[in-house]
Amino acid sequence: MKDHIISSSCILLSALLVLVFTPRDRIRDANVVFLFKQVITWLFGLMVVQFRLIEYPIREFPYATKASFAFEYFIFPSMCVIFVLRFPERKSRLHKLGWYLFWPTWLTIVEQIIRLHTNLVQYLHWNWFLTWITLLASFFISHLYYKWFVRKGVPSRSL
Repeated sequence: MKDHIISSSCILLSALLVLVFTPRDRIRDANVVFLFKQVITWLFGLMVVQFRLIEYPIREFPYATKASFAFEYFIFPSMCVIFVLRFPERKSRLHKLGWYLFWPTWLTIVEQIIRLHTNLVQYLHWNWFLTWITLLASFFISHLYYKWFVRKGVPSRSL
């Protein structure tokens, strides 16, 4: 029961953070980032579980998938929305680097706390550094995709 409460709390907190930190005029942008990040994390999450690198003993949909719906399909994409929409585009390179390092670091710390104190995540052939690297890479790819998607003034090619 404790694990379900923690999982539900993480989902609610993620939703609240997205609502608070997404500007009203950028809701469509948030949808683009959220859906793109879902594709990355869902597919990669399924592969990680299929190859028995990570196990999620307690899941939202245990008969549908062995992956964690909460983490892969909602929490990580929600955090990516905030990462991308609040990215410090007009700041120094050092500030941007700090932004890129901060997000995977704090999410990895949270995952480690959850892993150590609940049955929501178990590492079989995985470690915190792999989590950190995959988060960094997926946030980077999502940010690149978003910048490409919203690029203005570039004519589209006709068929």
